[in-house]
Amino acid sequence: VDGMSTETVADSNEVLRCLQQGALCRTTASTDMNAVSSRSHALFALKIHQTRTVPTNEEEGDAPAQEFENLTAKLVFVDLAGSERLKRTGATGDRAKEGISINGGLLALGNVISALGDEKRKVSHVPYRDSKLTRLLQDSLGGNSQTLMLACVSPADRDFM
Repeated sequence: VDGMSTETVADSNEVLRCLQQGALCRTTASTDMNAVSSRSHALFALKIHQTRTVPTNEEEGDAPAQEFENLTAKLVFVDLAGSERLKRTGATGDRAKEGISINGGLLALGNVISALGDEKRKVSHVPYRDSKLTRLLQDSLGGNSQTLMLACVSPADRDFM
């Protein structure tokens, strides 16, 4: 994926530096609907590794033994560019291509969520590979993960025509 990088950090200040650096790389442009429209999705993933000492059962008189336990967690923050109606944005050229790509990624994400949420599981295949977005989010959407989604939606009637 263009512009994607991996950094090793040791503290929260370095994490914030990486987040700010990523925000500066985000593509924005003006459309008829939004003066500062996000022209791409953004993902910020934190993989946290912790090694801690685990108390052991020791016999009296024995030297204290130490065992270690490794814990790993992954937090993924995703800022999705909004779905757009091409006619409403007035986008042409590269802006139009970006809008089509944004909508394609959102459609693929919706299809994955629908497949995962189908309790009857009529669909045995989950289409993670239909977009770069869903491929990157594969381990965050299925399996042993917890997902929280926040949405900003427009209450304007004209956005639903």
